Amino acid sequence: MRPTPTLHTPRFLMRPLVREDAAALFPTLSRDDQCLYMSRPAFRSEADLADWLVDPTWPGRSWTAVDRETGAVAGRYVAFPGRDEGVLEVGYVTVVDRQGQGVARECMTALVSHLFTDPSCRRIYAEIDADNRPSAGLAERLGFSLEGRLREHETTHKGLCDMLVYGLLRREWAGGTQDIVVRSAGD
Repeated sequence: MRPTPTLHTPRFLMRPLVREDAAALFPTLSRDDQCLYMSRPAFRSEADLADWLVDPTWPGRSWTAVDRETGAVAGRYVAFPGRDEGVLEVGYVTVVDRQGQGVARECMTALVSHLFTDPSCRRIYAEIDADNRPSAGLAERLGFSLEGRLREHETTHKGLCDMLVYGLLRREWAGGTQDIVVRSAGD
């Protein structure tokens, strides 16, 4: 697995996620309304969330976005191997008190820009619950194309769900103009 470097955006430091981040993410991920579109229900304990966040069997990489001015955690951003070589799936959660402030757009711009610096990455995609309009809207604003609707594709805590697949090819990415600095995890 590739290292998880630290990414710097104008407002956020995106550093590798650590177990202790569960404390800041729990107020959001313990709410049923905030986990409605996730594949699992809201977490009932901070310990369960921490175990899930740092599951050693999960093959992806996780970043925690930290506000550069306040030090407060603003969200979690992930990238993990897709179904084919050169393909990555991404996901994101913004803490409830920061939603609607452009956090996910800024951090996802940084993440996608970073992922496309790897010459072997040719495609990035997101599978989004068809009822999750805010998340689908973000993917569209970032330049992802709606590639299809997978009907009754996933069984979650709320039952069978249709999933929208949004994809972005390296040659289509136009958002890489943001001032982003990447440092290795040790910096």
